[in-house]
Amino acid sequence: MSNTSVIPTNDFEKIILERRSIKSYNPDVIISREEMEDMLKKATRAPSSTNMQPWHFLIIQSAESKAKLLEVASPTNHVKLETASAAIAIFGDLHYTTRAEEIYSTNVELGYVTEEMKERQLAAVLQWNSPKTEEQRRDIVMTDCGLVAMQLMLVARSHGYDTNPINGYDKTRINEAFGLDKKRYAPVMLLALGKAADEGFPTMRLSPDKIAQWL
Repeated sequence: MSNTSVIPTNDFEKIILERRSIKSYNPDVIISREEMEDMLKKATRAPSSTNMQPWHFLIIQSAESKAKLLEVASPTNHVKLETASAAIAIFGDLHYTTRAEEIYSTNVELGYVTEEMKERQLAAVLQWNSPKTEEQRRDIVMTDCGLVAMQLMLVARSHGYDTNPINGYDKTRINEAFGLDKKRYAPVMLLALGKAADEGFPTMRLSPDKIAQWL
């Protein structure tokens, strides 16, 4: 087996219990656009508030785009981002209601709801979201994007890849670096994704009796 081979798995316990935050990747492994789209389709099955799906992904694979990313990333994260098959910048779309009509109309086309149900649901969604302040919208997108990021990490594991979530970058500069509207797209996190070049290391987790209360 070559060092560029990846081994998919459907073993859920293996996916969960053997996930590691990997620090370096095999730079020779290329993830096709088709496979990346397949992973994103699975990841975006994650729940989202009123189904607004307020996530926006930058799939950074070219040397030119990685160079831009490294300019705003902490030096301690450069190896991860340089060697990864893809560095994914996840943003929350603060203008998420602009897609409400498309989302709910597609539900009708797919036969999930009737036109009457769609109109009722859409009106309720817009009424609930329209008075939200920017801070409230930011809270919503941060929660939803956290859910989709974790799901993407698990989907990547099922495809035979590993990941590392990264918060060490300049969130005040990344939008400008990639031409994204600062008022619309809120930076959430980066993900390094690729075939692990190291095994990572296991870490302990606190037991339920230390972190949970039964009431």
